[in-house]
Amino acid sequence: MSLFKTCKPSTLGRDEFVKTFADIYEHSPWVAEQTFDQGLTEADNEIEHLHARMSGVMLNADKQAQLDLINAHPDLAGKAAQRGELTEASTNEQAGAGISECTAEEFERFTFLNNAYKEKFQFPFIMAVKGSNRHQILAAFEERIHNDYDTEFDRAVAEINKIAAFRLNDM
Repeated sequence: MSLFKTCKPSTLGRDEFVKTFADIYEHSPWVAEQTFDQGLTEADNEIEHLHARMSGVMLNADKQAQLDLINAHPDLAGKAAQRGELTEASTNEQAGAGISECTAEEFERFTFLNNAYKEKFQFPFIMAVKGSNRHQILAAFEERIHNDYDTEFDRAVAEINKIAAFRLNDM
């Protein structure tokens, strides 16, 4: 089990805990709030343990709360990224995947796929992009756009939990 480098969660008060972990789940501090409200122990100082607990909060939320969380995520290579309006974590994740280096044609393809995906599913394409490159992301887009709603909803939730794990491991 890995310990956090920047904090010891079990020693934090509610406000500090929520502030520290509010954006582990994109613009959804309710995950951190509910995790804290369930009580913290020394085991929560281990990244994998805290991730399992936060993941459990999110997975046990109702479908509308999960959908709101999905919709809190930005489009990959979308207008918010181009305008610099992403969270620091999202900016770093997209830059690490080389999205900021897209050619004009690749940005066009991302825009087309983002729009087609959102039109079909009514939520943005979610992928934990850390460790991927823009070509792999476009390939995943091309493949997943043919899935049904339930498959993509479940995939989005799973990808969000992967993103959360990456973010916690960076702390």
